[in-house]
Amino acid sequence: MTIATSRLPLHRIRPLLAAVALIAGCAAAQARSGQSYSDAVDAGNTLSGNYLSAVVAGAARDTSAAAFFYREALRDDPRSADLTERAFVSLLAEGSYAEATKLAERLTTGKDARNTLAQLVLGVRDIKARQFTKARQRFSSGGRNRAADLTATLLTAWSWLGSNDLKKALATVDTVKGEDSIAVFRNYHAGLIAAVGGDKVEAEKRLKAAYDAESRTLRMVDVYGRFLSRIGKQKEALEVYRNFDKLMPRHPIVTAAIATLEAGGTLDPAVGNVPAGVAEVLYGLGAAGNRTGDELAAMIYLRLSLWLEENNGLAIITLADIYDRMKQGERANDTYDMVPQDSPLRRSADIQIALNLEQLDRKDDAIKQLQGVVEKNPKDVEALTALGNVYRSRKDFAQAAEIYTRAIDALGTPDQGNWTLFYFRGISLERTKHWDKAEADFKKALELYPEQPLVLNYLGYSWVDQNMNLDQAFKMLKRAVEQRPTDGYIVDSLGWAHYRLGQYDEAVRILERAIELKPSDPVINDHLGDAYWRVGRRLEAKFQWNHARDLKPEPEDLPKILEKIEKGLPDEKPAAEAEQKQSEPKPERKTNGG
Repeated sequence: MTIATSRLPLHRIRPLLAAVALIAGCAAAQARSGQSYSDAVDAGNTLSGNYLSAVVAGAARDTSAAAFFYREALRDDPRSADLTERAFVSLLAEGSYAEATKLAERLTTGKDARNTLAQLVLGVRDIKARQFTKARQRFSSGGRNRAADLTATLLTAWSWLGSNDLKKALATVDTVKGEDSIAVFRNYHAGLIAAVGGDKVEAEKRLKAAYDAESRTLRMVDVYGRFLSRIGKQKEALEVYRNFDKLMPRHPIVTAAIATLEAGGTLDPAVGNVPAGVAEVLYGLGAAGNRTGDELAAMIYLRLSLWLEENNGLAIITLADIYDRMKQGERANDTYDMVPQDSPLRRSADIQIALNLEQLDRKDDAIKQLQGVVEKNPKDVEALTALGNVYRSRKDFAQAAEIYTRAIDALGTPDQGNWTLFYFRGISLERTKHWDKAEADFKKALELYPEQPLVLNYLGYSWVDQNMNLDQAFKMLKRAVEQRPTDGYIVDSLGWAHYRLGQYDEAVRILERAIELKPSDPVINDHLGDAYWRVGRRLEAKFQWNHARDLKPEPEDLPKILEKIEKGLPDEKPAAEAEQKQSEPKPERKTNGG
């Protein structure tokens, strides 16, 4: 899927280069706000203008805008093979299948007849039309590389099944060679092909081999569990889901499957026909691309998968996740909203939509969205946790603590995966000056997840700040730093603890390390300024305080910083300082998990 470099003449581009920085700045700003770049920019009046706009939009990873501008540029120069390929890729990433296939046909009838991606897209179109022989010809016509070989081989195998040749389909899958991960992929699809083809014995053998190698992968668990259910092995299927539930409690797909099996029902197959099998191949490749950070390839594979199976909730969620990571909240929400209402994943999609609305500063909409999810199920722990997190991010700690309490009450018996609920409620209680209750929550979090560094850090820091349990507190902070030595917030906590006990030289040493890790954090700069002052490095202290001021500290911290810049620190003993500050709320930023 390599995109060719520009073939536009340099003299047509050079006059516009000065505008690129401005366009890029616009694109970056739009990406940060979660909006589409194309919402803010109109089509240009020239080929070069549209071309450059498309390039910049692509650099900003706004596939919608890139598709728009390449389409416009192609109208001015329809014979350009380079523009055709670029427009084809962008349109495909957007899911504009009709336009993309027209361009794929144009590419494959010209000099670029072996264009791997174009042949793949046309082959997928043939699979959708159940023209399996034609699809095989497409899959064998593309250029060759390892990824193309794997994709073409698996899709060819499924096409043989479409032609009612199960033996040839399995033989084709078995030509895939490679390391263990490839072997899993091979057995997985051989098992699915055998299942759709009616060979239950071969299907069970292959799927069990794949499951045994990847029993912690959700999709593998769901496919194997559904197959066992279909062949009447309900008890074994239930065990597969329950084992996964112990590792990742309350995943909606697993929860729904367990509920169906416990009620005596039979699960539908994960893949029921050849187009769905091809969609599964493409979904797997897209999910793999998402994990490795190859967003464009992942988007294309996922779009092709959804072309064949538009209601595949996992593919939709994975595509939306890519938009999330690219900071395109509006596009992500539009994609999450594609999840069918009857899908087990719909609730998770609704929760993520709310979290994105919060990031987009649509705060009322975010609360309304989450409250709607909770109204449907007042004991929905995930939705309640998300709602509590929203209130906590707004520093409405009293409301957050109340919501977290509702989530904890809905848990029943908590397990290790619930430590964050007690941790977050502990933070909220501590910030509302209910220390005894907060301390109990931090201890409960450590009971569920011993040695958890974020909890060790928060509880240890709080004890030092209150001049209590100092030996234990220092041990906890040191263990937290040992586990996360590159976490600037945790390192800062240890340095500040030394400062609070008057160990200023050691505080300077550790806080300087924290600054190296988090140079732009105003609190750490403020802390280092205090430590410098106490060891007599007063010019450096004022430099750090000035830096803290410029880094936009919390509003309640700014007056204190300005006073220190003007007057320095008063000559107080550490014990007096500790006594004075004991009742002050501590900044939640002292760990990056808070």
